[in-house]
Amino acid sequence: MKKLLQILIFWVFWQNLSAQSAILQSYINQGLESNLSLKQENLELQKALKSIDIARSNLFPKISFSPNYSLAAGGRRLDFPIGDLLNPVYSTLNQLTKTNNFPQVENVSQQLAPNNFHDTKFAIQYPIFNPDIKNNIALQKEILQSEYAKKKYLEYELKHNIEHAYFQYLQSLEAIKIYENSRSVLLDLNALNQKLLASHVILKDVVLSAEYDLEKLDQQIIEAKKNNALAKAYFNFLINRSLEEPVEADTALISSLPLVNQLQTYTQSAFENRPEFDQINSGKRINQSLLNLQQKNAKLPQVFAGANTGFQGFGYNLSGQAYLIAQLGLNWDLFHGYEKKHKIEQTKISTEILNVKLEETKNQMQLQVLQKYKELQASVSNLGSAKGGIEKTQKIYDLVNSRYRNGNAIFMEVSKAQNDLMIAKLTESLIKYDIWVKYADLKKVSGM
Repeated sequence: MKKLLQILIFWVFWQNLSAQSAILQSYINQGLESNLSLKQENLELQKALKSIDIARSNLFPKISFSPNYSLAAGGRRLDFPIGDLLNPVYSTLNQLTKTNNFPQVENVSQQLAPNNFHDTKFAIQYPIFNPDIKNNIALQKEILQSEYAKKKYLEYELKHNIEHAYFQYLQSLEAIKIYENSRSVLLDLNALNQKLLASHVILKDVVLSAEYDLEKLDQQIIEAKKNNALAKAYFNFLINRSLEEPVEADTALISSLPLVNQLQTYTQSAFENRPEFDQINSGKRINQSLLNLQQKNAKLPQVFAGANTGFQGFGYNLSGQAYLIAQLGLNWDLFHGYEKKHKIEQTKISTEILNVKLEETKNQMQLQVLQKYKELQASVSNLGSAKGGIEKTQKIYDLVNSRYRNGNAIFMEVSKAQNDLMIAKLTESLIKYDIWVKYADLKKVSGM
């Protein structure tokens, strides 16, 4: 019969209540918009987009303007004794021809570093065939997808943390409410005890015992309010607000439970939506793009065309100094100790590592979903017992309180009954919010 009652409670709660609070969802959206970690990740995405643009720029010609002017003094010189070689011959020729048609020549002593020399040119380079460029563009695109997966993971973790913090905040409010209700009951009992003491029905120690119970409860209320303030501060921290900002409480949650589907639904959702899979698959695609780049680079050359045009000479006298050089080049690495082959094998091994990690992650996710699903079911079952505990402790308190007012029970019995009732209510409150926390954990491991 007890089991049937628990199943009935489970069915009624889970069939009549929504799966998410509109207030909580609003706070989640606010956190996703304002969280500083996500803002940093958005900047990383912009940076990755620029990396693609940089890679694409290599498809276009590169044009550069490079003027330079040199002044030099000292240093090595080129000495050539052309005068010593030719002047005797020229003298002999002048004597034979009786003319001065062959003048004397000075020896040459030329400074090797060019002085008053300029080279003003435009350089043009264009890649005719370069497989590295297109493969690098593909690689940068996969890196961008990896950044998107990272952002999704951050959003996923933030959403879960906000839900947890909100439920903790609501539970702390509920605890304060339960303590304060218990305090009202104790105040009524104290007022009654004062009347009974005045009528000489009870002794002074009963009044003192009741006042001590009230003081202990006041300490518990102070502790509960401290926990509430800390829970509020942490929640505001997650959504990037002032720590003292008031938090709107969805009081309907305390009387509601989430809607839950079958276990297989959550397992399948985890395989399809968990951001860890996106990160692993993105890593595999990055490795594949890198492998394509390495394989093409190992087999194919790079062909380019270019030209240099401008002016070159001593002094900036552009007349007669123009020149033009056209180039057609090929760059082909033929051998370097099998370096490229080893890099290719290394990339293949990295891909295999990711394949193994993918299988391991699938098994972990399946186990996590099963664990959180069973924990949620256990919490729901505990709720039935907690409700039964409240009913019993309430009846016990009502009976003992009635007997005490009629002089048929001692105060210790009333105090114990009231404390048991308060603990039962706190336990039920903890279990209710624990159900929401367990449900949030289940959504997290299933990627919802």
